[in-house]
Amino acid sequence: MKSILSSHRWMLLSVSVFFCTTAALVAYSQGPGGRRGRTSVTDSFVGITNSQGVQQGLFSIESTGVTTEPIRSAAVAFLDGLSESQRERTVFPVDDAEWRKWDNRHRSPRQGVGFNEMTEAQRTLAFEMLGQSLSAKGLKKTQDIMKLNGTLAELANNSDEYGEWLYWITIMGEPSATEPWGWQLDGHHCVVNYFVMGDQVVMSPVFMGSEPVEAKEGKFKGAIVMQDEQDKGLALISLLNDEQRAEAIIMNRKNGNNNLTEAYKDNVILDYAGIPGSKLDDTQKQALLALVEEYVGNMREGHAKVRMSEVAKHLDDTYFAWIGGTTDKSVYYYRVHSPVVLIEFDHQRRVAPFRTSEPTRDHIHTVIRTPNGNDYGKDLLRQHYHSHSH
Repeated sequence: MKSILSSHRWMLLSVSVFFCTTAALVAYSQGPGGRRGRTSVTDSFVGITNSQGVQQGLFSIESTGVTTEPIRSAAVAFLDGLSESQRERTVFPVDDAEWRKWDNRHRSPRQGVGFNEMTEAQRTLAFEMLGQSLSAKGLKKTQDIMKLNGTLAELANNSDEYGEWLYWITIMGEPSATEPWGWQLDGHHCVVNYFVMGDQVVMSPVFMGSEPVEAKEGKFKGAIVMQDEQDKGLALISLLNDEQRAEAIIMNRKNGNNNLTEAYKDNVILDYAGIPGSKLDDTQKQALLALVEEYVGNMREGHAKVRMSEVAKHLDDTYFAWIGGTTDKSVYYYRVHSPVVLIEFDHQRRVAPFRTSEPTRDHIHTVIRTPNGNDYGKDLLRQHYHSHSH
């Protein structure tokens, strides 16, 4: 019976996913270079929604009381450290479609200035900007992912497509204390979109992952990532009783790659699935919050607290869904989905240096998004334009 129910839920989920915007689905396979890839970026932005449409009134322009001045100052210093030609390639309007052209794959045209062309002084300024925006944990994770991309270059013997410095930065708008602006880090397995308006911050979409997840030898031996995301998801499913697991697990066996909201999927229509927070006890709810905080905590502490307060307001309407096994050797996918946050974790098939047909714990993808129109701070920017003449 449980197997039948799980299959039924998975069929419903599949039907829901089918109604995702066609451009977004096709674009992921073709990328920005293909005709449909470009279309997915130029389509009007809606954001991640469910079949009921955009839920209004979730985000508002307000003071958080958490300063963004160190971020602005570091961004100005970074831009001042660039040459004139580098700056011309790096700065885009705050509402430019460039925000949406990020790609977590390794072969993709990138804009902006690359770490591979920066001087040591410029790299220092770039990391200072990232460091003022991210938590210490978030910065270290970002740098470790970059290092592991260097490990992948060693394993694949391919420094043209992989490497520690194959990451690019763009600045959207002019860094300001009052006007909206932001920055983007774009590269293989690490993408951060960071929107700033006054003292408000929206850090999404964020893609973090790696293959391999640990450097066991080579230049970056010892670097390891994504273990807390992996373990805290497993800890939550392990806390559920049999009845709760039957509701949370939408498919017992994991086949292939399951993430739904990676690059070029800004307008995916995705209905809630799994078990809602309202059916969890206090211990389980705390584990759910701890899981979300693992991702949100890549932001600087003050801004992360603001974000977590948004998440907590909708905790009863936060759904936890699972695909795959539940042992400490299993491969799996999980999703946390509420009106204000969407998180996906996925064990992926091996791609380099050789492909496999089955998912592995050594290739992980994660995504965090802000549903209902506020990825890239779009809803806040819309409200700003509505109340200010530009």
